[in-house]
Amino acid sequence: MRAKKAVKYFVIIPIGILALLILLNNKQLKSQVFGPIKYRTVVMKPGNISVPHERTLAWKNKSAFADSIYRIIASMPITEEMLLKKGNTTRILLARLMLKQNVAEVNEILQKMTAWGNCGSSWSMNPKGDYDFTLTILTTILWKFGDDTDIIYPETKRHLLDVLLIADGGKFSYSAPKTLGLYTETENHMLMTEGSRYLKNRWIRLHGNSDSYYNNVQNGMEVKLLSLMEEMKTNGLYEFNSIPYLGYTITALLNIEAFASEEVSQTARDVLDYINWSYALSSLNLKHFPPMRRRYEKASIQELTTDYHAAFVKSWLSYSEIENYDKNVGVAGIHAMMGACMPYRPPDQFVEMLFDKNDGYFVRQGHGPGASPEISSAGKNFLISAGGVNRGRRSQVVTRPICLFLNDDSDHLSEVIHLSGPGNDFMQWNNTGVYKNFACAAGPVSIPLDMQSVDAEGNWSSFSCVNDVTVVVYSTDSLGLMAVFEDVGPTVVFKEVLKNNPNPELLHSQFQFPGGPLLKYDVKAKKDQWVMVADNDQKLDRDYDSWPLIEGDL
Repeated sequence: MRAKKAVKYFVIIPIGILALLILLNNKQLKSQVFGPIKYRTVVMKPGNISVPHERTLAWKNKSAFADSIYRIIASMPITEEMLLKKGNTTRILLARLMLKQNVAEVNEILQKMTAWGNCGSSWSMNPKGDYDFTLTILTTILWKFGDDTDIIYPETKRHLLDVLLIADGGKFSYSAPKTLGLYTETENHMLMTEGSRYLKNRWIRLHGNSDSYYNNVQNGMEVKLLSLMEEMKTNGLYEFNSIPYLGYTITALLNIEAFASEEVSQTARDVLDYINWSYALSSLNLKHFPPMRRRYEKASIQELTTDYHAAFVKSWLSYSEIENYDKNVGVAGIHAMMGACMPYRPPDQFVEMLFDKNDGYFVRQGHGPGASPEISSAGKNFLISAGGVNRGRRSQVVTRPICLFLNDDSDHLSEVIHLSGPGNDFMQWNNTGVYKNFACAAGPVSIPLDMQSVDAEGNWSSFSCVNDVTVVVYSTDSLGLMAVFEDVGPTVVFKEVLKNNPNPELLHSQFQFPGGPLLKYDVKAKKDQWVMVADNDQKLDRDYDSWPLIEGDL
């Protein structure tokens, strides 16, 4: 008998402890007891470069680019099968409504639709997740057209509110579905689901329902949504530069910015301004190839001007006075449409910085522990973009080559000077070796096939580029160096570089700029250390886990 009791307690006690641990770590329960909780443990310092918010530019009311995007998407077919799963159905319907095209048919399709799944990340235990991708665009349709009975019929609106918009009330989901509250939901899903929940509540309240269930202040939705966005505003994004998720994060923020209360709308605008400022600092003429978090299968992408973020930027620019820019959005048309049809417009300095780097700058952007930094060095007519570093498979960071962008029409990695290494496995690279007018990596420098050197000697070569940009390169299988100069004679500076750097062995750890600093670096640096070591005798802060959000010389 005693043995049976001992066995019984031996089983019950561990189960009890396990249940207690689950309860104590359940994010949903914590939020219900304590209110807003942090979805990340990182606390970032702001740095010395502020995100600009000033808006004085005049924006046009119409855009031929936007209309063309609407027409392309509106012309896509919708099948019965598409109504039952994640896809572009709602965006096609939105495009048709923007054109006021096939309005009766759009209403008919909306009334036939069902809530085919549930919100939140899909995985093996939640195979019907991801409904929030649909929910977000349905929310856009409700808010843009729900008060116009000629566009959205009364019976369609009832179906939207009663059947399709499934998230309401005050249940803010911090955790991924079917994970016992233990696994934090991703940024894009939280914003899509909880932004849509908040906006449905707000719609119902503004249309006469005083039930406290829909009161975003009383049910805690407003303070929780604000807390989430404040974290993104001050700590940056976890899913930074993500392909594909950044597009959905921006879409959710555009909804909130357009339709939320004044305070919530302003906070969403601030987050969008931060995301866009980050893009402006690390791009030139819409060339953008930064490190990104999520997803590894996107590592093979080599297009420079058609990432999902660029699609939004191009849609906003189409309402500006700027005409001469690459308007190709590739496969990101659905995101260009969302940028075009929503009221958000970026700050003045963002627009200026896209195309005009003034006299140049050097900027470092931190993304917190276990992530990759972004490092950019710009001159008047060039930008060096660091490729970052993978921090182990669970970090989900895709490392890119270090790229040199010029004021030209290149739009593919093969068309720009770039370097990375060692080898071809991006998970082994530490491509943080970018400094002022300089880059280095543990692999060779790749030169576009049509770019001919003006000088060459041994492993050295130099190239004369557009706008009086000269690039001096040193390249072997295990070491690549790149120094960039403006408004100098290519042959003269080439000779000066070789004169100041005569010892090939020393080049593995240092480079002397003619008339400038002695830079020291370690291209085989550990993955938690910046490749750059020192500027003259001044040691550099190599711990990029502790770097502020945005700092540098601007």
